[in-house]
Amino acid sequence: MQEGKIQEESDYEVSSWGQLAPGEEVQRGPMLISDWSTNERPVASVIWLHGLGANGTDFDGVFPKMRQTNRIGIHHVVPHAPVRRITVNDGGLLRGWFDLFSLDLDAEEDVEGIRDSHERIVDLIRDEQDAGIPANRIVLAGYSQGGAMALHTGLRYPEPLAGVVCLSGYLPLPETLQAEQHHANAGTPIFMAHGTRDDVMDFGRAEQGREKLKALGHDVHWEDYPIMHEVCIEEMDALDEWLMARLKQD
Repeated sequence: MQEGKIQEESDYEVSSWGQLAPGEEVQRGPMLISDWSTNERPVASVIWLHGLGANGTDFDGVFPKMRQTNRIGIHHVVPHAPVRRITVNDGGLLRGWFDLFSLDLDAEEDVEGIRDSHERIVDLIRDEQDAGIPANRIVLAGYSQGGAMALHTGLRYPEPLAGVVCLSGYLPLPETLQAEQHHANAGTPIFMAHGTRDDVMDFGRAEQGREKLKALGHDVHWEDYPIMHEVCIEEMDALDEWLMARLKQD
């Protein structure tokens, strides 16, 4: 990811290691994962979930911008979403956390796909815990569709996380959150940021998600900028400061 427009659907081709077997709708098996640590003994982890049609390299420009946070020793974990058939792409193959049936705001959501990716992301969090990073030192972050998954999974995880980040995303399956959210993350800080001119992920939908979260008692830090479906340096600075506040050690 770089400052400016983030690469989405048409900017990436599905590589040879991302094809589906005949008859498959979604790639099965282990996800490809990239990672990078800011020192030899990281004391916290940030899991970054990319947007629809992109891959983990979308975040390459973000890590250097986390200047404050990187000083404390961060393990950046970047999974590449499974390849799946995307309905709005005429059934073509894209990397995505779930299918997108329509661009309409009131369109049916891919519940099965969301829940499948939820389990994959839960496994990533547990892998970090198994490596010695406690849950309360792990931040789940995402952009666009990845931001939606960060909210979905982070608020349902059974142990308290350090924070949840949703950049240019939205709250998926809002009608199920009250029943499914886990009390362990009732007080987990949430960082949401969105461009007021976003022509891909509706700004109003993001605002609705924010208000739903606040109505349920969640601690939401909100930023908006006069930009489109992209990020800006001011947003990265705000995120760096927010992450530092969550992850700094006494």
